[in-house]
Amino acid sequence: MSHVAVLTSGKREQTKVANRRAILDAAREVFAELGYEVATVRDIIRRTGLASGTFYNYFRSREEVFEALADDGAARFRPILRACWDTSDSFDGYLRAAIQAYFDFLADEHQTWQVMRPAGEKQPHMRIQTPEMERVFEEVRDAFSKAIEHGGAPRVDADYLAAACIAVARQVGDKMLERRPIDTVAATDFATRLILGGLPALPRLAT
Repeated sequence: MSHVAVLTSGKREQTKVANRRAILDAAREVFAELGYEVATVRDIIRRTGLASGTFYNYFRSREEVFEALADDGAARFRPILRACWDTSDSFDGYLRAAIQAYFDFLADEHQTWQVMRPAGEKQPHMRIQTPEMERVFEEVRDAFSKAIEHGGAPRVDADYLAAACIAVARQVGDKMLERRPIDTVAATDFATRLILGGLPALPRLAT
């Protein structure tokens, strides 16, 4: 391949990456300002300044754009999750650090959706499973497997344990975002205690 062809191919790839990023950034802004249910593909295209044909080279629908945003979020969270494992010295410490990191990440992402969202509309929430979300699951499961293998965690099914912990974190995280003020520390403490000790480990409310 000639030097010119290599440069042309490299420039084409850079353009594709830039266009995809422009669409995702525009969609994030449009969903925040108009609300997911109201926003249309045309609104997103207008915000990008790209031709409509260019948009459809990357995505077929508004739902696909939202799924890509979810995948992008999981990709950005995965290195944070890995750092929790690298800096933790116990299973309990990793679990608490990972849940705290997830809730902090959720709260930060929530601010993006909250900027100019129409009053009363909740953050879009779809039960989707993207490739990056699957990698997050694998990251958690593999960390649990290592902890179990080295005797730092109970010998239980790592697949089920990872699925259960992620489910608890998701549900508690959703409820946390509905409260004011958003308290990531309290949510982390509740979820961690519930996972590690069950109901008996949870603090009792004042009567």
